Amino acid sequence: MPIGAVPAPPGEPLTEDWDALAARVRGCTLCGLQASRTQTVFGVGDRQARLLVVGEAPGADEDRQGEPFVGRAGQLLNAMLRAMGSPREQVFIANVLKCRPPGNRDPEPGEVACCLPYLHRQVELLQPRLMLAVGRIAAQNLLATDTPIGQLRGKLHRFGPRGIPLVVTYHPAYLLRSPGEKRKAWADLGYARRELRRASGE
Repeated sequence: MPIGAVPAPPGEPLTEDWDALAARVRGCTLCGLQASRTQTVFGVGDRQARLLVVGEAPGADEDRQGEPFVGRAGQLLNAMLRAMGSPREQVFIANVLKCRPPGNRDPEPGEVACCLPYLHRQVELLQPRLMLAVGRIAAQNLLATDTPIGQLRGKLHRFGPRGIPLVVTYHPAYLLRSPGEKRKAWADLGYARRELRRASGE
């Protein structure tokens, strides 16, 4: 039986190191998404990064390539990160879900419940100075709220038992559809950059 088919005991956190956690994710069969995925999308980047970027779920391109934020949205995210002074190779990028929902539909609560422990363990291993939640679904699931993204922006939130600082901005795919919102996103990035510096003692 694949290691991912056996969940951690209820209420107990995952304890794997990076490689073992990645193997658990690759073999995961905890929800129905395993039946339609091409491959899991564990996350990519510097495993000692100060900044963790979290999106909602893989899309079609990510499902094929096994890497988060590729294609046009990924290119825009790369530009956003460079504007923050944190190029892609210096951050870690992950998603709330590790498998693509069919048709890129919104993640279901049960799917999120299965996947969030993986992200929590990634956060524990990474110990980032700041998290950047991109998009409504990522922000609402990380913060366990249904508050609209417009009301979550511009504020410093806290994630997990360590209270890691978290900033919310729009998803690059949304910005491609709504370029008029880019000004707000650039303001968010400036805010995130200042908070990252503050959290890093700069």
